[in-house]
Amino acid sequence: MKLKVLGSSSSGNCYLIEASQADKLILDAGINFKEVQKQLEYNFRGIKGVLVTHEHMDHLKYAPDFARNGINIYASAGTFQKLKLTGHRFKIIEALKQFEIGNFIILPFDIQHDAAEPLGFLIQYKPTGEKLLYATDTYYIKYKFSKLNYLLLECNYNTEIAKENVGNGVINKTRYSRLLESHFSLENVLKFLQANDLKYTKNIILCHLSNDNSNQGIMQSKVYEHTGIQTTIAQPGLNIELKLYPF
Repeated sequence: MKLKVLGSSSSGNCYLIEASQADKLILDAGINFKEVQKQLEYNFRGIKGVLVTHEHMDHLKYAPDFARNGINIYASAGTFQKLKLTGHRFKIIEALKQFEIGNFIILPFDIQHDAAEPLGFLIQYKPTGEKLLYATDTYYIKYKFSKLNYLLLECNYNTEIAKENVGNGVINKTRYSRLLESHFSLENVLKFLQANDLKYTKNIILCHLSNDNSNQGIMQSKVYEHTGIQTTIAQPGLNIELKLYPF
């Protein structure tokens, strides 16, 4: 399985999961569609659909462009209703109701964010059994997962850095309060990882880092220190080979 980072920030989020030439998924659609076309070399063959986490523009803005190009969009009813997106390409999915797209088995799950009906996704590729967890824009995940192979997980801010930024005026108290109730801190990421089964995990990819309130080096080293698992920061243009075999 391969992961291509097309965008990973408050400016726009979009990822390509490629299990084979015939089995690909897009995660979120917050990057300019023309830029996505360029990064994918205008090759959309094998893309089975776009999974959208929620309605905020850095995750959903360009979903209609994918739909106009014949690719189905999967999101919650609340997400579609918020932006009045309708049509046969917009497929409503529900938390904890598993469905399949091609060779992918997908379990959406509810997350905590200031959005209408946000979701995370547990994605399994049937031919190999590989499991990838995608969760972003949440301050808490109440579920525990077993036998995860890869995690694409938001690590938006470091609490100490955010507090310093409030004190020196980089961010105001209103923005800080929203941060606490809408995004995953490094501290909560570590708690989440500790609570889950990582015995089979090969890669942890940290995404959606804040421009002001994060430190890539600290986040990467802390997660690796706590898990002993290869940890990577999702940078636009990054291509990662997710290798389940051999252990």
